[in-house]
Amino acid sequence: MSKNVRGLLNEFVGGLGNLGQTNESMANAFMGLMGAAYEPKLLDLKTKELISVAIGCYNRCEYCIVYHSYKAFEAGATKEEILEAAMVAVAFGGGPSVAYSVTLLNDCINEFQNDFK
Repeated sequence: MSKNVRGLLNEFVGGLGNLGQTNESMANAFMGLMGAAYEPKLLDLKTKELISVAIGCYNRCEYCIVYHSYKAFEAGATKEEILEAAMVAVAFGGGPSVAYSVTLLNDCINEFQNDFK
């Protein structure tokens, strides 16, 4: 059964906004860290998003997989690059990582890939 990945994406982004309303200093600190981590330096943004997809698959974090697969497409990644990144996670995470890669990540690819063509 496929998940409503666009709904999960909106839920996550909305949740970050709500966090900022009740815990502004914590939200700003987190967003500052994220901004610094994703700033293109020696690694470009696409590479950082592909790493994030792999980490999400390894950790089995549904919101991470959804958000970073979307952001990877936005940064110019292809379906094939996203799947290859996920297979690195599988090399470390085994069956649970492959389960998330062939289900949730596949749903994300099917939903988001045409948004950035």
